[in-house]
Amino acid sequence: MRQVSPRFAVNHMAAPPLDVSAFFALARDHGLTDVQIRDLHFSNPVACAIPAADVRSAATEAGVTIISVNALQRFNDWTPTRQSAAIKLADYAAACGAKTVVLEPVNDGSWACNGERHDSLRVALKALKPILQPRGLIGLIEPLGFRTCSLRSKKQAAEAIAAVDGQSVFRLVHDTFHHTLAGETFLFSELTGLVHISGVNDPTFWIYPDRFLGGSDNGSQIQALLDGGYEGPFSFELIEVVRTLDDLAGALAASIDFIQRRLLTPD
Repeated sequence: MRQVSPRFAVNHMAAPPLDVSAFFALARDHGLTDVQIRDLHFSNPVACAIPAADVRSAATEAGVTIISVNALQRFNDWTPTRQSAAIKLADYAAACGAKTVVLEPVNDGSWACNGERHDSLRVALKALKPILQPRGLIGLIEPLGFRTCSLRSKKQAAEAIAAVDGQSVFRLVHDTFHHTLAGETFLFSELTGLVHISGVNDPTFWIYPDRFLGGSDNGSQIQALLDGGYEGPFSFELIEVVRTLDDLAGALAASIDFIQRRLLTPD
């Protein structure tokens, strides 16, 4: 049966001061069973060298599932250093019980040649397959809509997945902000493994009106993904301005309610 309403999740990026146990409790208290943890910045388990077994135990105790570890940075610039980082992150993800690893592309404007970008992307995916597959992990490719990004298009990522016969190992991240910023129209619902909800009204900058995430385009994208057959979680992916809120828990509840109401009564 096709999923007809969003299954919400939350990223540790929303509450960086919280340790993993408190973060998992925040999710649980809002009825969310899916969470994302991060490997860089914030109070995260990987950078803080928290044993993966402890993270797995905390998730089990809270009754939540770790859907992803974010992220392997610059994944499409494949080097021996990147390979080592990929193996370390994949080992940690598998040990803590995560289902996926997010793959973030080079985003510094350094690649001008389309051919170079395409070739490098396929090289990276071929190299990642034997790292992810034996560990039972899915690689979630996250195109970024910024003009500086080496991989802005989900279409390009989907073509690369097909070219390396990687449909069993790779999926796409659909970020509502980056989708808008890149000017994409096709959704790739059936190839999507995770959706990041990001509040955006205008493709040139972030706007947070009177809601935690709001964003005039979130509802239509979420509905279109559901209609297209997407069956995964919709995770709140937040930026710095949100982390200063005094009542994070209340704002999260308001956001969930806001989006649910938009789906019931679209403009």
